[in-house]
Amino acid sequence: MPTAEPHRLPAATLARLIEQRELTAETIMRSCLDRIAEREPVVRAWAHPDPGAALAAARAVDKEGRGGVLKGVPFGIKDIFDTADMPTGYGSPIYTGCRPGFTASAASLPCAAGGILMGKTVTTEFANRHPGPTANPHNPAHTPGGSSSGSAAAVADFMVPLAIGTQTGGSVIRPAAYCGVVGFKPSFGLFPPAGMHVNAESLDTVGIMARSVEDIALFRAALMAIPYEPLAMPERPPRLALCRTPHWDRALPDGKAMLEDAAARLRAAGCEIVDSELPPQCDGVSEVQRRHSAFEAPRVHAPELYRHAALLSPDLLDNGKIAEARQLTLEDFRTAWRDAERMRAAAAAWAGGFDAILTLPAPGQAPRGLAETGSAIFNGLWTVLYMPCLTLPAGTGPDGLPVGVQLVGKRHADARLLATGLWVERRLGTGAGVRQ
Repeated sequence: MPTAEPHRLPAATLARLIEQRELTAETIMRSCLDRIAEREPVVRAWAHPDPGAALAAARAVDKEGRGGVLKGVPFGIKDIFDTADMPTGYGSPIYTGCRPGFTASAASLPCAAGGILMGKTVTTEFANRHPGPTANPHNPAHTPGGSSSGSAAAVADFMVPLAIGTQTGGSVIRPAAYCGVVGFKPSFGLFPPAGMHVNAESLDTVGIMARSVEDIALFRAALMAIPYEPLAMPERPPRLALCRTPHWDRALPDGKAMLEDAAARLRAAGCEIVDSELPPQCDGVSEVQRRHSAFEAPRVHAPELYRHAALLSPDLLDNGKIAEARQLTLEDFRTAWRDAERMRAAAAAWAGGFDAILTLPAPGQAPRGLAETGSAIFNGLWTVLYMPCLTLPAGTGPDGLPVGVQLVGKRHADARLLATGLWVERRLGTGAGVRQ
């Protein structure tokens, strides 16, 4: 029997223990719910936890011996996805008490794989910049990042082992880094977006969070409805490109120091690390991402603008993407689209020469205060390039908050990225989650 409390165990371990009948799904669920009851008043990660339904589902798993790769493992999902059996608010007062008529694919597939949906995690308003109430579990005076704030905080605080988020700019990778967990944004289109409130159709990517790379691989199999194959350690140390990106001047001293230190540790462990930068064809890539996201904003938010504009935050309406969109023309968007396609081809050819790109997931540790969610400057470029991204905890910053590193792979080489991530995770040796 495990000595650690069930809520602190990795998802892959929980699935194995349930299958071997060493732990029941109900025992695991009660442990997670007890943790939520203890810590939720501080962290505020959940928009709608559903203890009754979660316990009932856990008992059903124990009674029926349900199969699937998740086998009764709990998960949470960002409140930007529709769920027919619980409210969906999208982080906006416009949709208070809203009950969609069906459940999104990203919630349905893990349930079909034996997972148990514990509830909806807090999102920023429509997965944009206006924050919700969630605090960083390492220090509640600091932001958890956004827009997948609740998912990152819930996994980091041991409330749930797995959670789902979304990324249009940096909304999976950045909060995962700020909260000290493993975050994975796959290649564009790998996980199904059906049933998600759209933010930017050309960029929106469903992503996942866990406390180990192995758990990411397990959850990935559930979300893709494919057989789960445990990750194998690469036979040789990986070849990594150390990419500081054009935004290195925006990195904080703790972020810069952590990336250089991680590179040194990996090099000492046998990894080949080559200083490299994005190809010149990718110049201006972050501006291309911004134009995509802004131009689509008034179109995807047309229902809210038409009927409920007064309930939209100034962060979205007056100071954010909708205001930016009014300065863009259709030709601006078409040009950005053509530029993005050219940049993706160049980036794929460049990334193909490495097992992964080693770079920053955020400027540094999470900023103080909850009024903003931090800069996505080290994320948006990879999102518009449609490349898979994995962030790993690497150490702590000056205030004891997590600081991570990011691995980026060639588009559609997601499995290779995860295998490389397993190697890097073992060498960096920094555990995920809060230290309490």
